[in-house]
Order: sequence, then structure tokens, then C-alpha cells
Amino acid sequence: VQLQASGGGLVQAGGSLKLSCAASGRTFSNYVMGWFRQAPGKEREFVAAISTSGIRTSYVDSVKGRFTISRDNAKNTVYLQMISLKPEDAAVYYCAAIRVNIDYVPPRTTLYDYWGQGTQVTVSS
Repeated sequence: VQLQASGGGLVQAGGSLKLSCAASGRTFSNYVMGWFRQAPGKEREFVAAISTSGIRTSYVDSVKGRFTISRDNAKNTVYLQMISLKPEDAAVYYCAAIRVNIDYVPPRTTLYDYWGQGTQVTVSS
């Protein structure tokens, strides 16, 4: 699976951004999709994940109520809508994919198989 993330940019605190990740190469609907982020000097962090059907989602506590992950299997694309952005949300955001056989969201520590190139999100205070 090839993943191409986009949609990052510079936004003021309290603003919004919507990230997209387009997938190609395999049957998109067979993959759990996740978003991760990495800020300078910090480890990569799980942000959100969505099951193959889109029914089940998981979020890190710090983004609950502000971020929404969704997917469009017809378009082979996963999204991350981010609102009420905070300076601490600034990071490079990566989308990732893992092949699964059932409709569920794996544990956050799961190692994903495929990764996109990352898109920079900068939040000014």
C-alpha cells in the first residue's frame, strides 16, 4: 500500500485543519488506518485509528472531542478533521495502514505495516 498524506499547514491556535491520506496499491477496505504524529524531540505518538468499515474508531485522550477520523472506502482515503487546535498539536502527522481480517481497531501499540511520508502541522499561539 502506498500512502500519500496532505492537508497540513500553519494555523492559529483554535483553528482547524483537515488532513487527508490517499491510499493506492491494495484493497483499501482491508486495512485499518491510523494517524500518528511526531513533534521535534519527542517520540511518535498514536493519534487516532479507524476500522475497515469506519464504524469503530479510537483516539488518544488528548484529542478526543477535537479530532475526528473518517474514511471513504470508495475514494481510498482516510481523513483527520482537527478543530480547536492547540500549540501542542504541532507535529508531523503520518498516516499508516495495517491489514486485518476483521472489523476492529487494534491496540494503539500495534505496529502498522505501511506509512505515508508525513505532513507538517504548525499551530501558532
